[in-house]
Amino acid sequence: MSWAGHFERERGRYEDGESRLPGLADPDDRQRQLTRMGNAATGAGLALLMDGRRDDAAAWLACAAERYRESFDDAPPGSWGRSIGAVKARLLAGDWPGAEKEAHWTVATEAASSDSPIDRYAACLALIVLGEDEEALRLTASLTGRDDFPDDVARALAAIAARDEHRYRQATAAVLRSFEARDGYLEDIPVADTVLALEALAGRRGLTAELDSPLLPRT
Repeated sequence: MSWAGHFERERGRYEDGESRLPGLADPDDRQRQLTRMGNAATGAGLALLMDGRRDDAAAWLACAAERYRESFDDAPPGSWGRSIGAVKARLLAGDWPGAEKEAHWTVATEAASSDSPIDRYAACLALIVLGEDEEALRLTASLTGRDDFPDDVARALAAIAARDEHRYRQATAAVLRSFEARDGYLEDIPVADTVLALEALAGRRGLTAELDSPLLPRT
């Protein structure tokens, strides 16, 4: 499928969800629908990024962040995927003020003190966005060497926080290889979105991985 075709499918999914939202009185049904809309908006944004339409992509990614944020209040405890999705969407859009806003929100919800690695991942992303590298580095130590969290992602985050370009390149290349080996992607959009978020964070610190892949936009 072409990137334009992926975008049209995701836009259709988002608009279908939007049409159903007013009829959802149950808070749980509503938060689930908002999350599906956030996923569809993210997919639309990723397809547009891959198609070279960065401004249009940024608008859809901002929409994704808003829907994830809106869904959070009624979501079950531990639904940190919404926070991760919101921060990553702002990063992919190149919206640093927006990323900082989502990061402050994530930190305020005390994700860093959770026992869950996903919660601490959300906090680590937020801390790196806010430039709190020492605290982020401490958190990444709790994410490495686990069976329930991708070690390459943890190592890439640690390298960003430490501003170690050599280790960053190695870890991020490994993250990309893991995406290239996958059969499934968010919303069936074949894009290494985590790599794009890592590159956005690294770029603010003068680091680069110099990657090339069909799963990344052409530079």
